[in-house]
Amino acid sequence: MKILAIEKEVKSADWSNTELLLGEEARHVFEMYLSGKLREIYFNEHHEAVLLLETSDKQEALDLLDSLPLVKSGKITFEITELRPYTGFQRILNM
Repeated sequence: MKILAIEKEVKSADWSNTELLLGEEARHVFEMYLSGKLREIYFNEHHEAVLLLETSDKQEALDLLDSLPLVKSGKITFEITELRPYTGFQRILNM
């Protein structure tokens, strides 16, 4: 299952002294990429991380994101959406 995950910064989070935490986050995200669970990663125009995950189900995606150091420390959360195959052509073309 493909999952779109968009990072949301926790407004009340304290970002001081996070250099080590950011390094841990980068290593963890790279490991997710190497595992094949993280397929693509971007920043959007709001400088929020946008991840495309490939997991067996939505719960696996939630568990994977919850394991990230910045999520564990309460600095960010993710808004996730399941992506499903587009079936609109069948309706439009009466197939």
